[in-house]
Amino acid sequence: MGGIWEMNAWKLIKAGGPIMAPILLCSLFALGIVIEKLIYFSLIKTNVSQFKVKVFGLVKNNKIKEAVQACDASRSPVAKVFRAGLIRFGASRETIKESMEDASLFEIPKLESRLSALATIAHICPLLGLLGTVTGMTASFYTIQVRAASLNPVTPGDLAGGIGEALLTTVGGLMVAIPTFVAYNYCVSRVNSFILEMERGATELVNFMCQITEVGV
Repeated sequence: MGGIWEMNAWKLIKAGGPIMAPILLCSLFALGIVIEKLIYFSLIKTNVSQFKVKVFGLVKNNKIKEAVQACDASRSPVAKVFRAGLIRFGASRETIKESMEDASLFEIPKLESRLSALATIAHICPLLGLLGTVTGMTASFYTIQVRAASLNPVTPGDLAGGIGEALLTTVGGLMVAIPTFVAYNYCVSRVNSFILEMERGATELVNFMCQITEVGV
């Protein structure tokens, strides 16, 4: 394996044959998706505990408009769900819950966007590597067949190209698939944490607003 690590990337891609092109393309797509998701997660990240204390305090003081404005100022999905409930302040519990559930159904697809593409890349890259392995070995057997038909002895150099292509595409597919799969699982865990915060916060806000309404009545 030392020889492989000493080769530059372009030589490895050329030695891997045509199957290395879609593997390389998949790696670029995966990298772009991961960067985009990390940027998006950083933009919508917020301290949910502090945000809830702020919103709940405003609601307790009957400053619903200010609470809605605080939600508008935040890019967090929790804030979007809170806003949907706050604008229904004074309505029945079912109406508030329905409004917040509708908001969460709008936010969840944005959190999960492109994750299916990332999972697809993680799954197809090993298959592309396997395809390269098959084509490389097929090329080697074809070389043996041609040399045997012409009554020429087969040398290791005749087989090196096909076998090298077979091994390099397998290596390339796995090198793309493994970090992509790790990144996919990380993104899924982040999405699940955001969804959990939305569900927990929505339940707490509904109960809090209904308590205040009942006390006011």
